[in-house]
Amino acid sequence: MEYDYDVAIIGAGAAGMSAAVYSGRSGNKTVLFDKDTPGGQTLLSPAIENYVGFKKITGPELCDLMADHAREYCDLKELEEVLEIERLEENGEPSGFRLKTDKGEYVVGVLILAMGAHHKHLGVPGEKELSGKGVSSCATCDGYFFKGKKAVMVGGGNSAALEAIFLHGIGVETEIIHRRDQLRAEAAYVKQIQEAGIKIHWNAQVKEIHGNGTVQGVQVVDTKTGEERKLDVDAVFIAIGIEPSTRLAKSLGVTLRDDGYITADPMTMETNVPRVYACGDVLGGARQIATGVGQGCIAALQANKPLGKAYPF
Repeated sequence: MEYDYDVAIIGAGAAGMSAAVYSGRSGNKTVLFDKDTPGGQTLLSPAIENYVGFKKITGPELCDLMADHAREYCDLKELEEVLEIERLEENGEPSGFRLKTDKGEYVVGVLILAMGAHHKHLGVPGEKELSGKGVSSCATCDGYFFKGKKAVMVGGGNSAALEAIFLHGIGVETEIIHRRDQLRAEAAYVKQIQEAGIKIHWNAQVKEIHGNGTVQGVQVVDTKTGEERKLDVDAVFIAIGIEPSTRLAKSLGVTLRDDGYITADPMTMETNVPRVYACGDVLGGARQIATGVGQGCIAALQANKPLGKAYPF
């Protein structure tokens, strides 16, 4: 079968860009699609201090380096969304896929799914209506608009802690709203929050976001007593977790776990569908840049097999 590309990778986060480098270096004609700009969740990180080789680097800086590297080995098609995937057969055997995007169609031999994950929403009144008007899931994107103003960060994990520290550091008066009585973030981040004097509203949940055109406050309820109070704020930043982006995987018949993440062999990154591999946040697990990069490497090297190439493992 004639292919436009030997390997197609969907999702240009750390995992997808790693896969693109290894696929291209294996001699495969490779294409990398992303409906947005390259970077995925990494792009939203204000500071990265746990990726080996970089004591401290911002997410956008690291993403620029990765994208430049990937472009040397693949056709990087950013702002091009894959809408549909058709499985192809030849002589009764799986032989490839036809991808339909918002800009064209492509026939490819192997797929690597690296669509990552997207932010969860609070699902409260005012959140959707005021999105982009003071409600945000990206402190690095929108934090600078609120220097000298007051904001709350909703969440208690690493992302919430790190973004709260970032907001405080650029001059945003920041408080944290967390539904439990202790943060889930790493000890190093908790220490920084304490040293910065960032106030935390324990056992609290946002019930409603108030505003007329822009955010003006949040209604908070105590999870233990049921007591409600209003906080006057100019912005609400939300970091309560992420969900896998698996629409295309479902359409292909890829097996998902009960929590919605893709099931793949941890040694090969193979899914249950022939010629389909997966890597990165779409698999769940640690969801770190390092794990995504490693999984992208494995997926790309293993993808040589259905193309009839041997790799000296």
